[in-house]
Amino acid sequence: MNSPDWNHIRAFLATAETGSLSAAARRLGLTQPTLSRQVAALEGELGVLLFERLGRTLALTEAGHELHSHSRKMGAAADGLCLAATGQAQSIDGTVRITASDVMSAHVLPPVLHQLRQRAPRLTIDVVAANDIRDLMRREADIAIRHVRPEQPELIARLVQEATAHFYAAASYLERRGRPASAAELADHDFVGFADVERSIAFMAPLGIPLTPDNFRIKSTSGLATWELVKQGFGICPMMDSVAAAAPEVERLLPGMEPIVFPVWLTTHRELHTSRRIRLVFDLLAEFFSAR
Repeated sequence: MNSPDWNHIRAFLATAETGSLSAAARRLGLTQPTLSRQVAALEGELGVLLFERLGRTLALTEAGHELHSHSRKMGAAADGLCLAATGQAQSIDGTVRITASDVMSAHVLPPVLHQLRQRAPRLTIDVVAANDIRDLMRREADIAIRHVRPEQPELIARLVQEATAHFYAAASYLERRGRPASAAELADHDFVGFADVERSIAFMAPLGIPLTPDNFRIKSTSGLATWELVKQGFGICPMMDSVAAAAPEVERLLPGMEPIVFPVWLTTHRELHTSRRIRLVFDLLAEFFSAR
């Protein structure tokens, strides 16, 4: 028998200790269906039934009771490992430069930066908020978050997320100009341009949105300024769903439209990947984006 997945054991342990899937899911920061699948997967791996349902609660079976004591020991060992790793991280110092777009730097990274501050308080994080691609080969940054995979063999790249975006506009704009019912109707609306308008027009065309420069009467080289202009009612732009979710003044357009999917690549220099501080930040960023 292959060793069971630790995530499945952890799900079983949390469920056994809380008595319900919902409480265990909250403890582990998972959705209830995900946790339920992990418990079922462990039962499949071990070939035993671990729980029986009693009303709205779960009770351990005889096999579950026996395995619970072993899983508690594994949980204690895992906690000890985390404490030891935290102690190592506490001693890491120096500076790590992370480059990302200004929107991602301001709206996406703060939660993981809080985690970094807690994990390695002596570490200095320099966030290089730039919409151009900083050159890791020239050490302009240590870690880059990009939407394209670099081709240089000296760089290590990991695909950490397939993010989604939709078109958004402020409710104030839509009340004034009307709500488009199709992609083609978007061509009758104002857009807030970001950086190169010609590239935006070329990007929209395959989506069935025939725009011209006349649609872009206001634009900015700053993603943050572009998004603020959209929130202030100047027009429409595509935006990451995770960012737009935090802006109650905007509405998603064309709810039935397929999302725009774009990759998130985490990149660093192959030589730098051996650095303790770079590896700590790289791995924590990878974990953060993969869980989103």
